Amino acid sequence: MRYKLYKLFGILVVLAIGAFLYLNSEWTLKQYDKLCSMYYVHKGDKAYSELNLQKAIDFYNRALKLYPQHYGAWFNLGNIYVVYEDYYSAVDAYEQAFTNNPKMMIARMNYGIVSTERLGDFDGAIDQYDKIIKTKRHLISIPFVYSNRKSFKENKGIAYYNMGVAYRQKSLYSGDSWMLQRQYLNKAIEAYKKALKIRKKDYDARYNLALAYHLLGDYNNAGLNYCKAISLAPMNYEAHYNLAVLLRHLKYYKEAKEEIEKATALITDSDGASNRQRYVFDVMNDITRIILTENEKKYMVEHIDDDEISSVTYVKGKLVASDALDKAIMKNFKTCGSKHLFED
Repeated sequence: MRYKLYKLFGILVVLAIGAFLYLNSEWTLKQYDKLCSMYYVHKGDKAYSELNLQKAIDFYNRALKLYPQHYGAWFNLGNIYVVYEDYYSAVDAYEQAFTNNPKMMIARMNYGIVSTERLGDFDGAIDQYDKIIKTKRHLISIPFVYSNRKSFKENKGIAYYNMGVAYRQKSLYSGDSWMLQRQYLNKAIEAYKKALKIRKKDYDARYNLALAYHLLGDYNNAGLNYCKAISLAPMNYEAHYNLAVLLRHLKYYKEAKEEIEKATALITDSDGASNRQRYVFDVMNDITRIILTENEKKYMVEHIDDDEISSVTYVKGKLVASDALDKAIMKNFKTCGSKHLFED
């Protein structure tokens, strides 16, 4: 008797489930489609990791036909379209990603970068950076286990930096309106400063802050920030080069030559002189010509004392710099000799 009751109960359960699925057939089909979609996303992720990009696109598209809300698939599609230089499709895919997951900051960030660098849609980029900055996140911190405080702050810092880049680019496309150019450059400066409050040792933010001041004609702040950028990353040629251009403009030719020599030493190209190298050499030649014209040949002569010579040794027939000389070279590149010319 008990067996018959169990059997009857099992039949009733099956009938109840069947009735539920029948009455909710639309919901059932959606869940089935979603399940199939997850399978295709998995296949797409595998193809993506193996750099089989066309196959990944096919799998992601099949998945999204079944379940269009899968923001991860949209995001990866956006990344693949960037590789193929299909930038309009990329920003559409990123937009779908953060529409389905408004807190997906990386999709907003990529949308902004592509919009600024490839499509010239500066306002669209700035709007997304602003949303990243204003997005409220619940800060979680479990000592020695997990914390999202740093990543949240980092995202804001990067968003401020990218916003500065977008405003600076926007200033360059403002036509002949100096008023608009000043307005956008000042907004770029404000954004870079906010980025540096979060990312204090960010060379790119510091260098671009200097560049914005330079374009604005604020040469004092430009010089100070070029020097700070040099102290952060002394082996990057850009800050040395632009500082030399600035010093040449201010007629500090001796100091300009010191910086352009550093830039010349740092910029290399194994395939021969690149366009960037030509710009550096042109500036160097111009500064050298001015110095020679003004009979300042003494600045062309470098005196090497005995201590410096003793820092160079021969190892197996090759000239090798000692640690002392390496440190001296690094200190030379890191030192901004013209800093005293600007008021802090």
